[in-house]
Parts: sequence; C-alpha cells; structure tokens
Amino acid sequence: MSSDTAADRTSVSTHILDTSVGRPAEGVALTLSVRSGFEGAWTAHGASKTDADGRCKDLPALPEGTTHVRLDFETEAYFSAHQQSSNKQAEEQQDAPALRDSGAFFPEVAITFAVKPGEHYHVPLLLNPFGYSVYRGS
Repeated sequence: MSSDTAADRTSVSTHILDTSVGRPAEGVALTLSVRSGFEGAWTAHGASKTDADGRCKDLPALPEGTTHVRLDFETEAYFSAHQQSSNKQAEEQQDAPALRDSGAFFPEVAITFAVKPGEHYHVPLLLNPFGYSVYRGS
C-alpha cells in the first residue's frame, strides 16, 4: 500500500495576466520540467495551455524527489495573435516601440523555482509585450 496521499504531493499551478490589456492571456502553451538536485538534468513532465481565464490548473503532480521546477511559457504565438492591437496602442503612445514581426520582444519566458515536498506552488505570470514579472501566489 502506498503512503502517497494528496497531502504528500507537490503540485504546481499558474495563470497569466496580460497587463497591457488588463485581461487573462488565453491559449498560451506551456511546459513543465523537473529536476532533482541543482545539477540534475531537466526532464519534461507536463504540458498544457492557459484557459479562458488565463489559468492552467491541470499540470501533473511532481514526482518524488523533485527539487526544482521550470515553467516555459510560449509567449510569441500569443503576442503574434494580438500584435495588431498591441501596435495600435504603441502608435497612440509616441514613446512606446512597436512590436517586431514576431509580435514578441520575449518570445518565451522561462521561470525556474525551488520546491519542497508536499507544498502547492501557484506561480502567476504578469505579462506585457515588453516585460514580465512573476511571484509565488497562493
């Protein structure tokens, strides 16, 4: 019989808010990778896309022994889809640069963080065409 219970599992969730438009970022693909130890090799462990609320709640629980997690957000496709409205906003602000053809200054965002067994980690990404920030949420 396994002693593994839901309370013993380490889990991760995330959401993305596009701060340039004040709305959730829907449809952003992301991957979750894990490693054991600072020098361990990264292993892909899950993938998903943000829902209409910009949330991703379906990532798998982390394997036992995981010490570090990396979330890779594919932001280029999201910004490419929203490039026209972003460039219009940039034109209205004389000092704001327009986006390149790809639609993204940051074509991907990689967030790496340490984890402890049995805890839940909610890692929100606040995103705009020219910057981002993250924090540990609840």
